[in-house]
Amino acid sequence: MNGFAFQIGDAVALTMSKEAGVVIGRAEYEATADQFYVRYVTTDGRQVRDWFGAEELVKQ
Repeated sequence: MNGFAFQIGDAVALTMSKEAGVVIGRAEYEATADQFYVRYVTTDGRQVRDWFGAEELVKQ
């Protein structure tokens, strides 16, 4: 086990859209990649929350 790629409270951006937010949760699985729950602001200004894999995020 290598630990989580991101910690709760880390500032992150979505790799494709560059929308930015904060990791507010994370999930670890036996047979699936870790997931991160991110609160972020969309390009149209809405605040949303969603789950992403580490490969979809970059640390700010």
